[in-house]
Amino acid sequence: MKRIISMFFALLLMLSCSVIAFAESSPLTEKELQAKYKKLAGTSINVYNWGEYISDGSEGVMNVNEEFEKLTGIKVNYATYATNEDMYTTLKAGGSAYDIVIPSDYMIQRLIEEEYLEKINFDNIPNYKNIMDEYKGLYYDPNDEYSVPYNVGMVGVIYNKKVVKGNPTSWSLLWDERYKGQILQFNNPRDGFATAMFLLGIDVNTQDEKEWRRAYAKLIEQKEVLQSYVSDEIFNKMEAGDAAVAAYYAGDYLLMKDNNPDLEFYYPEEGTNKFVDAICIPKGCQNKEAAELYINFLLSEDVALANAEYLYYATPNKTVINNDNYSLKGNPILYPDKKDEPKTQSFENLNQYTLSLTTKLWSELKIEGASNTAVYIKLGVVAGIALVAIIYSTAKKKKRQKLYDV
Repeated sequence: MKRIISMFFALLLMLSCSVIAFAESSPLTEKELQAKYKKLAGTSINVYNWGEYISDGSEGVMNVNEEFEKLTGIKVNYATYATNEDMYTTLKAGGSAYDIVIPSDYMIQRLIEEEYLEKINFDNIPNYKNIMDEYKGLYYDPNDEYSVPYNVGMVGVIYNKKVVKGNPTSWSLLWDERYKGQILQFNNPRDGFATAMFLLGIDVNTQDEKEWRRAYAKLIEQKEVLQSYVSDEIFNKMEAGDAAVAAYYAGDYLLMKDNNPDLEFYYPEEGTNKFVDAICIPKGCQNKEAAELYINFLLSEDVALANAEYLYYATPNKTVINNDNYSLKGNPILYPDKKDEPKTQSFENLNQYTLSLTTKLWSELKIEGASNTAVYIKLGVVAGIALVAIIYSTAKKKKRQKLYDV
C-alpha cells in the first residue's frame, strides 16, 4: 500500500513539474510584455533590412519604428542593404552589431548552416500565432527555430505597354533586341542568373557547373541589349519611363504602377521564383530580448496590416488576410487563383563550390560594365586621352629640341 501511495505521489510530482515546465515555456501575457518593455526601456536595437521594406511614415502611413519606440522605450537604429549577398558580407565581416536582419529563404538556410543566426525564444513572441501554418516548417528552417516569416513574393517581368509591342509571356523579353538600351536586369547574382535559368529550362538549384556556365553565356548575350543592372533605382527608371523592360518583384511592380499606369506585369510561362523573406537574429547580437519584442511587434495585426498596405507584398499574417480593411485582399498579382498560379521554384542554398562559382561568374559578368558598347566607348575615350598626351609630349620634345639646336 505504501508503495502504491509512493508511486502515486511520484506521478503527481511528475505531472506538476510538467505543468510548471509548460507554464514556463508558454508565450508572454500582455502584463508580462509590459513588464519586459519597462525593463528594456532606454536600451536600443540595430535593425538591418532591405531598402524600401518597412512602413516608414511617409505619405501619412504608420512609422513602424517610431511606434515601437513609443510603445517600448527601446530605440531603433535602422540601416538598409540592397541584396541578400550584401547583407551576408556584412554579417561575415562582423555584423553581430545587428540585432535584426530580414534575409530571403535561401540565405537564411545558408546563415543557419554557417551558424550565423541565434535560435529565437518564441516565448517572447506571442503574436507568432498570427503566422499561417503554410509558412511554418519550411525547407530553409524546418523546425522553426531561427526565423519568422515577414513577406512572401514572386518575381516577374515589368514592361511599359507604350513601348513594348503585343502581350509578352516569356523571359525572352529581357533579351529582345527591339528594346536595346531600355532593358534592366537584377543587380544580384541569384535573381540575375535565375532569369536565364528559367528561360533555358535549368533547375535554379542545380550544382552542375556546365548548367551555370550555360546561364552565364546567356547573360553575356543579354549585355548587348541591357541599359543597366539595378536594385532600388529601378523605381525611378521604370516610373519615369527611362527604361521599358525589367525583371523584378511583383509587390514592387504594384508600387511602380501607382506612379506610372503604363506599366504592365506578367509571370513568365517558363516559371519563376517564389520566395519568403523572414526576420532573424544574428549570432552574438547585442540585445536579443528586445529583438524578440520587435519581432512580436511586427507580427501584431495593426503593424502587419500597415506593412502589407505600404509594401504591396503578400503577407503570411492571417490577421491581415482576414481583415476587411486590407485593400489588397484578393489582388490577382499577389494572390493569384489556383488556376492562374505560375510554375514556381524556391531558391535553396548551394554547396560551397557552386557558391564560389556563381560569385566568380557574376563578377566576370559585371567587370565588363553594363554593355560592350559602354566598354568600347570607355576604351575609346582612354585611347583618345592617351593619344593627346603622346602628341602633346612629342610637341614639347620637338620644341625643346629646337631650342637646343639654336
